[in-house]
Amino acid sequence: MSSLKQTPLYPVYAKYGAKTIDFGGWDLPVQFGGIQSEHEAVRERAGLFDVSHMGEFWVTGADAESFLQRMTTNDVSKLATNQAQYSLLCYPSGGVVDDLLVYKLAGDRFMLVVNASNIDKDFAWLKEHAEGGVKLENVSDDTSLLALQGPRAAAILAKLTEAPVGGLKSFHFLPDADIGGVNAMVSRTGYTGEDGFELYVSAKQVVRLWDLLLEAGRDDGLEPVGLGARDTLRFEARLPLYGQELSADISPLEAGLGFFVKLDKGDFIGREALAAQKAQGVPRKLVGIEMIDRGIPRSHYPVYAATDERRIGEVTTGTQSPTFKRNVGLALLDAEYTAPDTELLVEIRGKKLRAKVVPTPFYKRPKG
Repeated sequence: MSSLKQTPLYPVYAKYGAKTIDFGGWDLPVQFGGIQSEHEAVRERAGLFDVSHMGEFWVTGADAESFLQRMTTNDVSKLATNQAQYSLLCYPSGGVVDDLLVYKLAGDRFMLVVNASNIDKDFAWLKEHAEGGVKLENVSDDTSLLALQGPRAAAILAKLTEAPVGGLKSFHFLPDADIGGVNAMVSRTGYTGEDGFELYVSAKQVVRLWDLLLEAGRDDGLEPVGLGARDTLRFEARLPLYGQELSADISPLEAGLGFFVKLDKGDFIGREALAAQKAQGVPRKLVGIEMIDRGIPRSHYPVYAATDERRIGEVTTGTQSPTFKRNVGLALLDAEYTAPDTELLVEIRGKKLRAKVVPTPFYKRPKG
C-alpha cells in the first residue's frame, strides 16, 4: 500500500493515461500524453492541471490584514476585495519560508495559497507569530484546485458559466461562480506564463468539474497536463519554484523578485536583512544562461567562471526549452558574473562546457 498522499482526482488519472511519480510525498501525474505535446497544448490552445496538492489557509479576524502585513513582503493594504497578490514569507535572515498568493475576500477575511511541500511548515510559522484578533484555519484537505491555462482558456470556461469570466482582470477573482452546476472560486492567475484561471472547489466536487472542463474544451484542443510540462512552462516564463529558485538560503532580492518586496510599507519579518541587502547590493543574482557547447544544464550543476574556472554558483533549473529547442537554464551566480553575454562554464557529467548569460524570461506571451 502506497504511503504517498493522493488528491481527490487520483482515481480518474488512469482513465486519462497518467504516469504518476512521487512529488514531495504526493502521487501526482508527471504526464498524460507526453511533456512536449502537453507543453505545446498550453502555449497554443489550453491545458488542464490538477494542482489540488497545493495548500489553502483561511486568515480571518479584525487583525487579519495587519498580521499579513507583518508576515509577508508585499503590501497587503493595497489589495481591493476580490483581488490577489503574489508575495513571500521570509525569515529574519531574509531567506524565504515560502512564496504564496494572498487573496482578499473581505476586510477581515483572506485566503493564502502555499506550496504543497511547505503546508505544515508554513502553517506552524504563521501560528507561531499570530496574536490578537487573528484566526488561522488550514483548509487544504477540503479544497481542490484546478488550473485551466492557455490562449483558449477563457473561451472554454465561458461555455460553462454565466459568470463574467472573460472580463476578469489578471490577479482578480470571482469568489462564488457557478461552473456547470459546480460552485467555484475563479481566479485569473496561473503558473505557466499564459492567460488562464485557477478554480478553487470543494474536494467533493473536483472530479465533476475536471470532467466538465475537459468535455467543454474538447473541440478547442484542451488536454490534461502533468507536472512535467507545468515545470517547463513556468521555467520558460521565469516563474520561481520553491526549493530551486527560492529557499531559506536564497532571498527574494537574489531571486530577482524585488518588485514583491515593499521595504517602504512598514515593518515585516525579514525587512531589516532585505533592506541591508538592497543597500549593499545582492551578493548573488539569478540569471538566465544558454549553452554554447552541446549539453543540457540541470538543477544543482556547478557553474564556473570562464576566465579562471573558479566556482561561482550553480544551476537552479535547466532543460531543453520545449518552445525554442534551446538548452537553457536559470543559475544563481556571484553578482560580478551576471552581465549579459558573460561566458561561463557549466559542469555536465564531469565536463566543463561553455555557456553564456542571456536575458529572461525565455518566453513572453504574445500581446493581444
